[in-house]
Amino acid sequence: MDPLSSVRPRYGRGSLADVMPSVLHALGVPGEPDPLGLAPLLDGVRRIAVVLIDGLGWHQLATAAPHAPTIADIAGGRLGTARAITAGFPSTTPVSLVTLGTGAAPGRHGIVGFTLNRPGTDRVVNHLSWTDEPDPADWQPLPTAFTRAQEAGLDPMVVTNPAFNGSGLTRSAYRGARFGPGVAADAIAAEMLAALPDSRLVYGYLPDVDRAGHYFGIGSAQWSTAAADADRLLARLIGGLPPDAALIVTADHGQLDIPVDRRIDLDRDPRLTDGVAIVAGEPRVRYLHTVPGAQQDVLSAWRGLLGDGAWVATRDEAVATGWFGPVPDSHLSRIGDVVVVCRERWVVLASAHEPPILSDMIAYHGSNTAAEMEIPLLIVRR
Repeated sequence: MDPLSSVRPRYGRGSLADVMPSVLHALGVPGEPDPLGLAPLLDGVRRIAVVLIDGLGWHQLATAAPHAPTIADIAGGRLGTARAITAGFPSTTPVSLVTLGTGAAPGRHGIVGFTLNRPGTDRVVNHLSWTDEPDPADWQPLPTAFTRAQEAGLDPMVVTNPAFNGSGLTRSAYRGARFGPGVAADAIAAEMLAALPDSRLVYGYLPDVDRAGHYFGIGSAQWSTAAADADRLLARLIGGLPPDAALIVTADHGQLDIPVDRRIDLDRDPRLTDGVAIVAGEPRVRYLHTVPGAQQDVLSAWRGLLGDGAWVATRDEAVATGWFGPVPDSHLSRIGDVVVVCRERWVVLASAHEPPILSDMIAYHGSNTAAEMEIPLLIVRR
């Protein structure tokens, strides 16, 4: 598939939202569906390690292969099985982590963007720096798959950077699990392997590939080193898996390098700020909350100025696409009055609203191209 072609989320058939329900089904948790059909592949498996490699999309596997022989062997069918599934929409980390953690599409769990306006206020919630307000239990009300695993006696554990412990995003995605610290690949592998004899479900998160792509670009020396580190994590896990265990590897999204001449800064063009009260989302998917009565004027201005570089629509039109999955009334107003979804290799920056690092990045994600939406599902049995 062309990496720049549009891809719809395959909720209920092959998406990130389907991973944890299928894992729980394979581990014998009653009432959990198996939309990914994992049960035949995992027959006899009693414990599962799940790893999410941030930023390692399906279309980046070939670029990683020279530096990641274990990943290449799994993707090539020599060590395990591999197929592409989709992220949810938008294809961005906070949305995806909660989608994985709850087993629900973004519209249902309510984390429908990297940053979101808190309805009734002028505040924009950044989900990476979010702590206590809004209350995670209210902002993301669904029970997590880890809570369901705990209730089923699986004693789940989540291994990630200890700086994330207690954050609003962690509590929204992982509540119900024990927490294990692990920053670098070797530490994550050691912590996960130590937990597996007692925990029948252990999850680990590695952010390095995503970070290297953002700062240095896909295929850069730094990105290749990060891919090699991810490969070492998987090799150590495979080598240390108990005999009754399996490893499942996925990602939260892929990435696209964006040329400097495809970057529009809304804060440098008054025609793009006129009528806009609040800017949220991120460079590949913008949510514009308009002043009363200005929605149609904002739509017309943005459509005229961005042309083929973006799909510009009302909230209702965006929800009707099904990209978010079903969106209850309680979550609708988190989506902008106007939604801007960048096509191909375009981004919309907001230099006056966001930290400079977002304008300085090389690779971005969040939109609905195959390069961003398609992610791997790798499965290895001991």
